[in-house]
Amino acid sequence: MIAQTSEAFVPAARLSRIQPSPSTAAAARVRELKDAGRRVLDLTVGEPDADTPEHIKRAAIAAIEAGETKYTPVNGTPRLRAAIRASLVRTHGVEYSDAEITVGGGGKQVLFLALMASLDPGDEVIVPAPYWVSYPDMVRANEGTPVFAATTSATGYRLTAEALEDLLTERTRWLILNSPGNPTGAIYTEPELGAIAEVLRRHPRVLVLSDEIYSEISFTGSPAPSLVAVAPDLRDRVLVVSGVSKSYAMTGWRLGYAAGHPRLIRAINTLQSQTSSCPSSISQAAAAAALEGPQEVITEAVERYRERRDAALVGLRRIPGLVPLAPDGAFYLFVDCAGLIGRTTPDGRVLADDQDVTLYLLDHAGVAVIQGSAYGRSPFFRISFATDVDTITASVAAIGAAVEALA
Repeated sequence: MIAQTSEAFVPAARLSRIQPSPSTAAAARVRELKDAGRRVLDLTVGEPDADTPEHIKRAAIAAIEAGETKYTPVNGTPRLRAAIRASLVRTHGVEYSDAEITVGGGGKQVLFLALMASLDPGDEVIVPAPYWVSYPDMVRANEGTPVFAATTSATGYRLTAEALEDLLTERTRWLILNSPGNPTGAIYTEPELGAIAEVLRRHPRVLVLSDEIYSEISFTGSPAPSLVAVAPDLRDRVLVVSGVSKSYAMTGWRLGYAAGHPRLIRAINTLQSQTSSCPSSISQAAAAAALEGPQEVITEAVERYRERRDAALVGLRRIPGLVPLAPDGAFYLFVDCAGLIGRTTPDGRVLADDQDVTLYLLDHAGVAVIQGSAYGRSPFFRISFATDVDTITASVAAIGAAVEALA
């Protein structure tokens, strides 16, 4: 008999380049603490607390009862692709053909497959910081090199055309734009996008991955502007990525989509055909109903988020040492905690960085947040206000008491 060994599995080299998602890890830690009986006020998860609207759930049930439980085309059902195209006209005023649409198992999958389809070893991807935690690891997993573009408070933590110009090289393949952004909630204005477009016109090889998953969660009165609408001549170089998770409270349905050049869309579809085959047929029916149905659900959600944002801002601004950034959209607050670094906890530990701050808030205040270093910017922490006002108010009060206890 051949002896069995626990060392038979050796991870592929690509895994050494990436780390588990910090936000997923934070959520898992919160669940562990709750399971152990700890009371934790959770501000980590970027997930609407509302249930999926009834008309969307009914559409899914109707699809099951009608037997729509089989494989679909790799890039989604014709009905869903038509609904996506109509939605893009409604929000951006931009028309796409059927061949320019792909559908995947969440926006994250579409982003990953786009990078897989286009990156060769050594290709560079410009990632403005702060950034969504998964961008750098997605790039690394697909043998690319993330190039971080630091942003500042002076520019509202948005990439400037001048900074972009300085970072572009002959190896640059993609620029990632996320607007409204996670974790800052910053929205690029039309003039800012126009200036970036001017730079891109001088560098025709560079593609733009425009992550617009929070596009309609905007506190400006209209959806966030899109580069394809501001600079239609660059349309063939821009992949617009979105989904139904955030706007329609459908995170668990795992349905995302993208619009872009047919050649790139075909490449993404080829990869999907060899991975998940197609998105869930039931989720597609639900997503079509979401996009086709009454859009007041988004308007109502945005007003709820606005109330929660304002409550969190008012409370956090009263806490010495914390400076929250007021977001234009999405449902996050990125909080500058530089004023807490170097202070001492009641048990004698010195807060050396933002991870120390988040651990202190978890242990002493029972409030779970995510450290800014996970987003490429320190010392900050991120909170999600996609939860009820009572939880936000209690969390802010607990944070304030914990800060007051510092020496």
